[in-house]
Amino acid sequence: MQFLKNYQISGKISCLTGLHIGGSSDSLGIGGADQPVILDRIRNVPIVPGSSLKGKMRSSLELKYSDQWLTRDGSPHTCDEDDCDLCIVFGRGAKDNPRDGRESGPTRLIIRDAFPDRETQTQWEEREGIVHGTEIKGENYLNRINSVAKPRFIERVPAGSAFDFEMVFSVYSEEDEARLAYLFEALSLVEDTYLGKAGSRGYGKVAFEKISVGWKNAGSYRSGDDWTPDDRFVEATTPRAILRALREKRT
Repeated sequence: MQFLKNYQISGKISCLTGLHIGGSSDSLGIGGADQPVILDRIRNVPIVPGSSLKGKMRSSLELKYSDQWLTRDGSPHTCDEDDCDLCIVFGRGAKDNPRDGRESGPTRLIIRDAFPDRETQTQWEEREGIVHGTEIKGENYLNRINSVAKPRFIERVPAGSAFDFEMVFSVYSEEDEARLAYLFEALSLVEDTYLGKAGSRGYGKVAFEKISVGWKNAGSYRSGDDWTPDDRFVEATTPRAILRALREKRT
């Protein structure tokens, strides 16, 4: 096994509806939300944790390829097969080393925490009712017998917000080049479902936009070169467009 190249995938996560990715309620005060969002404590702004996005991408693939990767108890798939695409791309449990000493190498996909872009932060500052980048949405839980309403207040990032995301996908074999497609397939699945909590109630509809793909090979790191744009995706800036470009390349 030998390192061949890294791909950098970057772009925008655009919130088409309100987004709630839960944080700690330790500092909940009077008049606060019952369910706060996760914040970067230094900048005091909402973030999309890389772990949340990676987990949603992985679970979306597990559901789509349920005959291969969906477990009976609903826990995340992990196995000791050295050629398991899901484990190779997203990682496997520490105890699940490939059998017979065979190697599958390091986890291929790294996902960074995503921070709000400058335009979004400016919009938050200019809009009334937005505090540290969030709004409070009131909802009612109705008792099915006596119709008594129990209110709850959920903090969420407002629709129209955008976050800068970055991923790095490492290539150690020719098979990894084919595995790159799983990344964009997963993003496409997330777009058609939701990110975060309460997707069935309208939260978390997102779009991955303005995507750019660059690469560095072993020589690039030796010479100090920056990311080289991938010519295959110059005009492909969404997950679906990139998947089409990959399909056309294969054919």
